[in-house]
Amino acid sequence: MSTVSRGAPRTTPGELAGEVILVSGGAQGIGNAVVRAARQQGASVSFCDLDASRVTAAVEAFAAESLDVHGMVADVTDEESVDEWIAAASSALGTPSGLVNNAGRNAYADPTTMTVAEWDDFFDLDLKASWLCARAVVPGMLSAGRGSIVSISSIHAKMTTAGMFPYAAAKAGQLGFTRSLALEVAGRGVRVNAVSPGLVWTPLAEAHYADRPEELASTLAVQPMGRPARPAEIAEVVSFLLSPRASFVNGADWAVDGAHSARFA
Repeated sequence: MSTVSRGAPRTTPGELAGEVILVSGGAQGIGNAVVRAARQQGASVSFCDLDASRVTAAVEAFAAESLDVHGMVADVTDEESVDEWIAAASSALGTPSGLVNNAGRNAYADPTTMTVAEWDDFFDLDLKASWLCARAVVPGMLSAGRGSIVSISSIHAKMTTAGMFPYAAAKAGQLGFTRSLALEVAGRGVRVNAVSPGLVWTPLAEAHYADRPEELASTLAVQPMGRPARPAEIAEVVSFLLSPRASFVNGADWAVDGAHSARFA
């Protein structure tokens, strides 16, 4: 789609120099763009993904851009796997100073027929994983007296539509997680924030709309800017929140949705 390419962000070289940033779900989509932006801005970056082939492909793609990154297969719903990822990343790069909780998925179900197992499986990835990753890195951040955690939520956390269950509930949980954790650690130099995108033109979104031109047209018709966000545009905001420029931003939710949620404010 030609409209997606407008307004390319400009990264600031060196803004994250010296930082060690971890990104869950960094092999594709928003997470992949965050890895790229953070590395371009000078950070050492480790990402994880559940799929080994995606990890390999992403590392090779970054290498082709002259960006060396640490990639690892990890299941962020499993505490042992999370601890192994954090330990490996710390050994390779140093103590993490930043964490981006990006891993998650869109899944929709009938609330009257969804099983307990399906509910648990969904919330394990879309909420519990953020806590497991944060729990693993916060002690090191507190010891250092500094750190930044950014969790990817959604505009559906605050305003949603039918057909978004239980996605909206999990993303609302991300905001509660962000605020409560921020209050626990704010006095000790650690910042915790959330970014809530609207429609983002990820590979998954592109695949979804590939054979649904009418649905895409109706979706774009309600976008105030007439287009979805590009993953790089979300990554720019995440990078800012990871950086020293956001030194007094804490416990906040940043909507990055092209004014979509402003219609309901």
